[in-house]
Amino acid sequence: AASAPKPLPSSGPKSLREMPHPLATSLSVVSLKILCFTLNLLCLLKTYFFFFSFPIQDLSLPNGTPVDTSSPASSSSLLNRLQLDDDLDVETRDLFVTVDDPKKHVCTMETYITYRVTTKTTRAEFDLPEYSVRRRYQDFDWLRNKLEESQPTHLIPPLPEKFVVKGVVDRFSEEFVETRRKALDKFLKRITDHPVLSFNEHFNVFLTAKDLNAYKKQGMALLSKMGESVKYVTGGYKLRSRPLEFAAIGDYLDTFSLKLGTIDRIAQRIIKEQLEYLVELREYGPVYSTWGGLEVELSEPLEGVSACIGNCCTALEELSEDMTEDFLPVLREYILYAESMKNVLKKRDQVQAEYEAKLEAVALKREDRPKVPTDVEKCQDRVECFNADLKADMERWQNNKRQDFRQLLMGMADKNIQYYEKVCVT
Repeated sequence: AASAPKPLPSSGPKSLREMPHPLATSLSVVSLKILCFTLNLLCLLKTYFFFFSFPIQDLSLPNGTPVDTSSPASSSSLLNRLQLDDDLDVETRDLFVTVDDPKKHVCTMETYITYRVTTKTTRAEFDLPEYSVRRRYQDFDWLRNKLEESQPTHLIPPLPEKFVVKGVVDRFSEEFVETRRKALDKFLKRITDHPVLSFNEHFNVFLTAKDLNAYKKQGMALLSKMGESVKYVTGGYKLRSRPLEFAAIGDYLDTFSLKLGTIDRIAQRIIKEQLEYLVELREYGPVYSTWGGLEVELSEPLEGVSACIGNCCTALEELSEDMTEDFLPVLREYILYAESMKNVLKKRDQVQAEYEAKLEAVALKREDRPKVPTDVEKCQDRVECFNADLKADMERWQNNKRQDFRQLLMGMADKNIQYYEKVCVT
């Protein structure tokens, strides 16, 4: 005869307070997965940040004592390592530029967004102390192209890509326009803080001209002598080898782009997981409200669960928005920044290759003429100018990068702490 089934073990009746939380099993797996992704990203960022904070020293350039790139042992040492000198006193600055007030323009042929560019200055190069003009994205693109032409030895800050956030279809949405506005504002501030680019004539026109299109059509020839001398260099000369310090910069930029690309992909995965989790939470919460309406005795605890899920939805949505609007654009900017630096490095290589080729030609043709031809001397001057400007801009870029990533890491850590405090069930 078949034996009777054994009863399940029981500890007796339990009250609602003693029962497991309804969210404990259904949401914990997804929450833990997102938490693991976030912690992994923070660890990667910390490692890459400290490795790249002092890239020139790390790459063993002949400039002195090597820098310790090991991770700090505590949060206090982290803050000490990230401590930077205070920014320049605002009173010492004489040029302030802001980008705000985006407006949508609907025309017969096209629809576009313009931004208000406000300038306040005490510089003698400006006729007025304050200007306010409206510019669209293609105007910013024109400015950057002109700066590259007229200042080929300098690092020109990158513009945001045509579509800053992947997957954004509506380029006229408030989120997209605001993300672009922030990026364009940072672009102009980078130029404003540069000791050479901020005095460029094209930049002056961009900030002051009421009708920039009319100025574009005039085609003003404002290329500097340096720009003219580099413009015809098409890469016909082959560089034998880079000097050690510039070879180290090139290697660093390649590695930096690779590592930052990895962080960008991980961040995209985190946001994807968060959005998928958010969709499930939004479907999950109303179920408990409906259930509570059907069973009066369980109404209060079920409504509490529903409110808890709603709180989780709000907190997760805020965290995802912060990562999309603040975190990802900084990563993309520095990936583009590295590409801009690589382009300047290639131009320097071309000028050096030209100089080496001319030296060889002079050596072959030289008879009893001890004097070096003028064009060779000019080419040597261009090489020295490139070297000095590139190294100065690299140092300035490293300082900006260190400050930006400090703010990025601290801000991201604070946002995650706030998120888990909000969703923590006490």
